[in-house]
Amino acid sequence: MSRQAILLVNLGTPDATDAPAVKRYLAEFLGDPRVVELPRILWLPILYGIILNTRPAKSAAKYATIWTPEGSPLKVHTERQAKLLRGLLGERGRKDLAIDWAMRYGNPAIPAVLDRLVDSGAEDILILPLYPQWAGSTTGSTQDAVAAWQRRQKRPPAIRWIEDFHTDPGYIGALAASVREHWQAYGHGEKLVMSFHGIPQRSVDRGDPYARQCHATAQALAAALGLDPRQWVATFQSRFGAAKWLQPYTQPTLEELARSGLARVDVICPGFPADCLETLEEISLECRAAFVAAGGREFHYIPCLNERPDWIAALADLCLAHLGG
Repeated sequence: MSRQAILLVNLGTPDATDAPAVKRYLAEFLGDPRVVELPRILWLPILYGIILNTRPAKSAAKYATIWTPEGSPLKVHTERQAKLLRGLLGERGRKDLAIDWAMRYGNPAIPAVLDRLVDSGAEDILILPLYPQWAGSTTGSTQDAVAAWQRRQKRPPAIRWIEDFHTDPGYIGALAASVREHWQAYGHGEKLVMSFHGIPQRSVDRGDPYARQCHATAQALAAALGLDPRQWVATFQSRFGAAKWLQPYTQPTLEELARSGLARVDVICPGFPADCLETLEEISLECRAAFVAAGGREFHYIPCLNERPDWIAALADLCLAHLGG
C-alpha cells in the first residue's frame, strides 16, 4: 500500500505502425479541442472527412522508420524513465512511493493508470507531465483529462502538479552536459540549433506562456554552455495546417544556414525529454536531408535526455521537492 504516488505523463503514440492504429491515435489526438483550437462545427468535418482518410497511411510510414522491437521510442523511453525514477527514489529512501506512467493519447491511458494507483491505496498523487514548457495543447490538455477523471470519482485523491520545469537547474544541467559530451566526441559545430515543438501564434497571442518559456529555456542552455548569440538559434518545428505558427521555423532555418555557407550544424530538441517521431524522423531524417540538399555538409543530431542518469536525478529532485511541499 502506497499512500503517495507519482505519475509521469507523456503525449502518446499509436499502438502499432499500421494505418488503422495510427488512425485511432490521430482521431483522439486531433479531436482534442486543446490541440486544434477551431470551432468543432468547422474542424470535425475536416478531421473525419479528409485528414483521417488521408494522413494515417503517411504517418504510419513515418512511424515505421523509427519503430523499435520494443515498440514506439516514446513509449520505450517513458517506461524506462519511470522505472529508473522508481529505483533512484528507492535509493533515496522513498521506496514507499508508487511510480507509474501514462499517455495523454493512446495507451496506457491516464484514467486507467489513475484507477490503478487509487486501487493500490494512493491518496496523494503528484502528476508530472513530461513537457518542460507549459502549453495548453500539452500540459493544459493533461490537466483537462485528469480533471475529467476526478469528476467521476466518489472520493478523488489529492492531486499535485509539476506544471513546468523550463529553467529547472537539473534539467538545464542535463541538457548542457549532453551537448558537451557530443562536442567532446564529435567536435564542435558552427551553430547550435535548439528546435522546440511549435504551436499556433494565435495561442500565444491569447496568453499561452509556451513561447516565453521556450526562449527562457534556450537562453538558460546557451548561458550554461557559454555561447554568445551568434552561436545558437531557437526555432520551432512540427507546423500543422496553414495558420501562422511560432517562428522561425526549423527546416527553413536549417536550409537558409546551409545556403549561407554553414558547413556543419548541431541540433538539439530541448522541449522533448524523450526521443520520438518529431525528433527521430522529422529532425534527424527529414531536416538532415533538407540541410544537406541545401548545401550543408555535416548535420549532427544530439539525442534527447532519454535515460541519462543526470536527467533521472533531475526528475527525482523535482518530485521530492514537490512532494515535500
